[in-house]
Amino acid sequence: MDPRVVECVPNFSEGRDRAKIDQISQAIASVAGVRLLDVDVGADTNRTVVTFIGAPEAVLEAAFRAIAKAAQILDMSTHHGAHPRIGATDVCPLVPVSGITLQECAALSRTLAARVGRELDIPVYLYEAAATRAERKNLATIRKGEYEGLADKLADPDWAPDFGPAKFNAGAGATVIGAREFLVAYNITLNTRDKALATDIAFELREKGRVARAPSGSAVYGKGAILTYREGAFPCGNCAFVGATLQATADHCRHEHGYDLAELLAANDLDVAKGVVGQKVYRAGKFLFCKAIGWYVEEYRRAQISINLTNYRVTPPHVVLDEARRLAAERGLVVTGSEVVGLVPFPALYEAGRHYLRAQGKSPFVPVADVLEAAVFSMGLADVQPFDLKKKVLGLPREVENGLASLSVRALADEVSRDTPAPGGGSIAALSGALGAGLASMVANLSYGKGEPEHDVPLLHAAQAAQTAKDALLLAIDDDTQAFNAYMDARRLPSGTEAEKADREAAMQHGLQVAVDVPLETARASLRAMHAAWATGQHGNPKSLTDSAVGVQMGFAGVCGGVWNAWINLADIHDPAYVARVRTECEVLLADAKALSLQCEAWVRERIGG
Repeated sequence: MDPRVVECVPNFSEGRDRAKIDQISQAIASVAGVRLLDVDVGADTNRTVVTFIGAPEAVLEAAFRAIAKAAQILDMSTHHGAHPRIGATDVCPLVPVSGITLQECAALSRTLAARVGRELDIPVYLYEAAATRAERKNLATIRKGEYEGLADKLADPDWAPDFGPAKFNAGAGATVIGAREFLVAYNITLNTRDKALATDIAFELREKGRVARAPSGSAVYGKGAILTYREGAFPCGNCAFVGATLQATADHCRHEHGYDLAELLAANDLDVAKGVVGQKVYRAGKFLFCKAIGWYVEEYRRAQISINLTNYRVTPPHVVLDEARRLAAERGLVVTGSEVVGLVPFPALYEAGRHYLRAQGKSPFVPVADVLEAAVFSMGLADVQPFDLKKKVLGLPREVENGLASLSVRALADEVSRDTPAPGGGSIAALSGALGAGLASMVANLSYGKGEPEHDVPLLHAAQAAQTAKDALLLAIDDDTQAFNAYMDARRLPSGTEAEKADREAAMQHGLQVAVDVPLETARASLRAMHAAWATGQHGNPKSLTDSAVGVQMGFAGVCGGVWNAWINLADIHDPAYVARVRTECEVLLADAKALSLQCEAWVRERIGG
């Protein structure tokens, strides 16, 4: 199986005819090895964003079939919608997910573009990481003039397509293909139908900014008089500074506001080399890697700020949302919620949830589900459309489907009690450690912010360590049983020939090492749980000291169980260096755990007697 995973997010200029959208989706799903993740349909924008993943070759085939189907069934000459567009398949980016680089995705996108141009006679422009010219990196630049201006663009030698004919295809238009990092398509909804107000905020947020204006006394920036450059007077668009020369203003912008004036002007189609006297002054936007426009969505009967975040690690959605809320309040508006178009990476939503928990004065180190719930509620992600975490979030932490950890306490206890060898001691050791970690987190989060301030930092550290250990140990409950089953499967392999005997022995040795590695990791994580629980006993609410102590002892059971299950499987492993290394680590883990267990017991006795 190819370990490389590529995401493809084609945007199609159709959001109203469900039958046509289904035909395009079916063309994608017809390719073996491709997983269709999301079909986000927008009636008012008359646009559909499809998201699918797979191995590179499968993704290329699925993308080509989708582009071919869109060219066959969509007619751009009759298309109308709120979103900028240039063709039936407006844009088709490839995004690296795992095991593959952005540069490799760029090479794949060129392969796709060449095939589309050659076999479908569609003009294709390359953008972002695949761009052949610097001026074509930006999608907005390529799409300028949209479909209606495409015939004139193709007639201009400077805008000859990278692949395909330089002639107007009335039905399919043109397609933009490339490679980029993960883009979060994110809309913020306002309590108004006024598109102009949404646009006013959008222009404040986006990186390329807006035309600078004089103060007008209104909170709506767009109502002020437009500023222009004059001889001897070169205003800064972001403050009251006026330089005697453009260079003086550029120096000011770099030192005071942190942006390159020439780059800002170029993003707004002004060439400094040609002179700027008489030209409009521009005001830099607030966020890097942020593109934004305002529009009105009839389906919601509200205006939205439509945003593309091209590097969510630098500019996360929640940071933009908070600023949009502030700007909206200045204009007498309210942000009613927001929506993710397509998918959002797990880290982006997880960091948002932690951000809002901190803002509420709470610990951000709580179960992942609680953090994500905080993000969904705080960002209003279900305001205009349902938000299903499993469908909308890419890269959710691993869970074992229908695993032991998903059983009720009674069902798990019953399962352990049956006359089967698994689940056994390894799984129960992991469960014990997980419960100990859970108690540590409970005490830390209950105590955080309620005692002396100097205790809060160690409590947060303990909560973070406890949550990490707990999540690893919950997975280990099932991993231990699966490791045992894998070893038993290896024992059942045929051994009639010498080759079969060798293959069986190799599989058994591998299975035994897995059967050692899993409980060994259980022991490591359980020791981390012990230390977290001990820390909460020292810094948490004294009334919870027995909860902390029980957490230490449950972690101790996890360490012992993990070590013992690793030891028992070492006996049949033939690699002496591996056996020696594991035995040494197990001795250290057990000694540390015993020492901490005894220290905890003495501490409890000192405080409560016994």
